[in-house]
Amino acid sequence: MSDFWIYFNIGLKHVLSIFAYDHILFLLALTVPYDFKAWKKILILVSFFTLGHTLALFLSVFRIVVIEPDFVELLIPITILIAALYNMISAGKTSKKDNITVIGMITLFFGIIHGLGFSNYFNSILSGKPTDKLLPLLEFGLGIEIAQITVVILALLIAYIVQNLFKFNKRDWILIVSAFTIGVIIPIIIQNEIWYK
Repeated sequence: MSDFWIYFNIGLKHVLSIFAYDHILFLLALTVPYDFKAWKKILILVSFFTLGHTLALFLSVFRIVVIEPDFVELLIPITILIAALYNMISAGKTSKKDNITVIGMITLFFGIIHGLGFSNYFNSILSGKPTDKLLPLLEFGLGIEIAQITVVILALLIAYIVQNLFKFNKRDWILIVSAFTIGVIIPIIIQNEIWYK
């Protein structure tokens, strides 16, 4: 049981760390168009992201996919930028027409990219055969899922307070959060080491 808590906590800390702001920014960009009424859709999207993240670690553990770390470190902020730009373009439009399947598949793909970014660290903390890493991988994935749901609930609470107490309309809130996200992410993309090799 103690092993469970070790890998579960690593998953929690992977998201709920001061250094995991890119993960949190992606979750903000993913959830900002929604409110508490859309909790099922949000849960599906967050679960797709976790599934992609876990799938990437699985592929990495079995050496099926190996990607240059600097390239992945560039792709991660690009996924966040794409999500925030999509929010800027679609802000104020009815979300009822959103196709959850398309958004879910894109979120799954983005989860794979984010998971590949963590794969080197994950493989370095686990020794042994790839099959020995499967249970820790699932425990880690569960920790990520719980941490992501925590971030999403906090984001929804903040959105609720801002929109109801401070009378921001939903469209303005989406634009503000998305613009903030873009403002944080663009310098990260520009400063990526891949440009300076």
